[in-house]
Amino acid sequence: MRKYPFNKEKELRDIGTIPAIPSFYGMPSHPTRKFDTPITARENFLRICNNEKPVWLPTMTTDFNCIQPIVMPDAKARVEGGFDWFGIEWEYEPLTNAAMVKPGTRRLSDITNWEDELVFPDLKEIDWKKDYEENYKSVLDKNRPTIFIIVNGLFERTADLTSFEDAFCYLLEEPEALEAFYTKLADWHIELIKIAKEVYGADIITFHDDMGTQKSSFFSPAIFEEVMLPHYKKIVDAAHEIGLYVNFHSCGSVSNQIENYCKVGFDFWEGQDSCNDKNAIMDKYGDKLGQIGAFALEQTLSDEEFEKALKERILTLGASGRYIMWFREPNLERMAKGYEILYSTSREMFSK
Repeated sequence: MRKYPFNKEKELRDIGTIPAIPSFYGMPSHPTRKFDTPITARENFLRICNNEKPVWLPTMTTDFNCIQPIVMPDAKARVEGGFDWFGIEWEYEPLTNAAMVKPGTRRLSDITNWEDELVFPDLKEIDWKKDYEENYKSVLDKNRPTIFIIVNGLFERTADLTSFEDAFCYLLEEPEALEAFYTKLADWHIELIKIAKEVYGADIITFHDDMGTQKSSFFSPAIFEEVMLPHYKKIVDAAHEIGLYVNFHSCGSVSNQIENYCKVGFDFWEGQDSCNDKNAIMDKYGDKLGQIGAFALEQTLSDEEFEKALKERILTLGASGRYIMWFREPNLERMAKGYEILYSTSREMFSK
């Protein structure tokens, strides 16, 4: 595996910016500095996927095109409110700057009635090519891998259609109804990820399904393995067949489910730092499951403390070579400095 000596002066010179990506969840959300990297961001990402050491530690904003096309009703509903793909009404909540299912909303009377009461969206009715041509073609850099984001996985969709309380009951009491519903839902998602690949040139699918509180997962690993794992594996296998990688976004304390995530075949897991021991999980499962993680620092840190904290993350979790950071920082000047620290420190580390 070729190594590239770090030419700091050349690689940190000003070569322009990466354009912002439009719509909700689009990243970068503002023009972002480029580095004169020795290989492309796509090539660097593929090293991680192949369990090879990257040339630098990638960050979501500087190294990826992240898209969630606005032609998908879920995109707007989950941020600003309104009706999602399955007719569920969402309401914007200003305290969290996000949306939640409008209180009192119930789309299905019962999961056993899903075939009679639920209409699956016809993906062929959307002019995907027009959306790509008008909104994405000019800003998606082919040298960067493209992430196509799908929110509301199997469990979340069940809870949103009914209620969290009933969704938990269905996992125990209605396995046949869930089996039929999840089979249909998995097939529908496979149709969607094919569109992501064929029209938008996606390389990665980020699939959302939060599965835990700050203390533990919502349900046992045995329940996940019995009820959901076969359907998620079907989705992931279909994605792999057409050359897509899959990142599973699952918040909450879900470390007890990581074994199952590996069995599914997810390529990456995007989870919370605040309730999971990320380093321990990386040590145990890193060869099977890479990690993507949001990393934000307190605004009260001095410049020295800020730099020290970033370098510590690079030299611990980042040293695995199986980590991608979603660096979050509201101060744009400090954010730019942070990207330089992340790039330079990781380049020096991986070039040795």
